[in-house]
Amino acid sequence: MNIDLNLYYIFHTVAKLGSITKASEELFVSQPAITQSIKTLESLIGATLFIRTKKGVILTEEAKVLYNYIDEGLTFIKNGEAKFQELMNLQDGTLKIGASTTVTQHVLLPYLEKFTNLYPNINVSITNHLTSELITLLRNGTVDILILNLPTEEYFDLEINPFMEVHDIFAVSNKLKKLLEKEHSLTDLLKNDFIFQKSPSNTRTFLNNFLSSKNMVIEPKYEVVSFNLVKDMTKIGLGIGYLTKEFIESEIKNKELFPIKIKPSIPPRQIGLVTIKKNIPSFAARSFINLILNKKKDIH
Repeated sequence: MNIDLNLYYIFHTVAKLGSITKASEELFVSQPAITQSIKTLESLIGATLFIRTKKGVILTEEAKVLYNYIDEGLTFIKNGEAKFQELMNLQDGTLKIGASTTVTQHVLLPYLEKFTNLYPNINVSITNHLTSELITLLRNGTVDILILNLPTEEYFDLEINPFMEVHDIFAVSNKLKKLLEKEHSLTDLLKNDFIFQKSPSNTRTFLNNFLSSKNMVIEPKYEVVSFNLVKDMTKIGLGIGYLTKEFIESEIKNKELFPIKIKPSIPPRQIGLVTIKKNIPSFAARSFINLILNKKKDIH
C-alpha cells in the first residue's frame, strides 16, 4: 500500500488524544476534515480503526498494533529532523580533509584551529598522501575536500580555488654562508650539492618545470620524500635546499636557514582548495570552505 503519510499522522494524533475534537484543535484542521481523513485511511486499509464512545474514540485491538508501529516511525522521523538540524547548525557532523603533511602543518593548522573554536562538536579527519592518491580519495568520497600545492593537472570534474600565494627559494645553512655574498645565476650554483623532494610531488614538478623553462636540469645529490627532511638536511649543511619561504619563516628568523639570491627568481605559486564540481558538500565541509575562501556564511 502506498498511503499518504499525513493520513497516518492524523490517525496517530486522534489515537494519542482519544478525541477528534482535540485532534482538530492540535492540528488546526476542521473536525469534518479529520473525520474524512480517518474514513479514507480505513477505506485504504480495509478495516475499522476507531470505536466511538461517549468520551471520544478508542482504538480497535488491531489498530493498537498499527498505532505502536506508527508511533515508533514518527519518533524516528522526529529524531531524524532533530539530527538534521544539528548537522545544519554545525552542532554535529564530520569534516574529512586530504592534504600533504607539509600543507597540513604549514597551511591547514591555523584554519583548523579557527574552525574547531567555532564548531567544537565537528569531528575532523585528515588524510595525508601524494596529490594523485588524494584526488582518488576525493573522487570516491573518502575525503570531502583537498588542500593542495598548485599547480596541479587540470581535471574536468574538479573545482580548484587558489587561496594562498607561496614563494619557493633555494636556501642554505651557516655552513654554506659564502653563497650569500652575492646574487647568483642558477648556472653559478651547479657545482654545489642540492637537496630536493622526490617526484612526483607537486613541489618537485613545479621546480622541474621552472628549470625546463630555462633550458636547465639539476640533478640533486639528495632526493627525499618529505619537505621537512629537505629542511632538516639543509639545516645541517648537506647542500642547497629547495624550500618554500613561508614554511621556514621561523628558521629564517632564527638564522638557521638563509635564502640565496638568484636571478631570475622563481615565480610564486599557489595553495588551492579542491572539491568535486557536481557534489554538494556537507554542511561542515561548506562551512570550512567558506572559512578558507573568506566567503560569507551561507551553508544552507
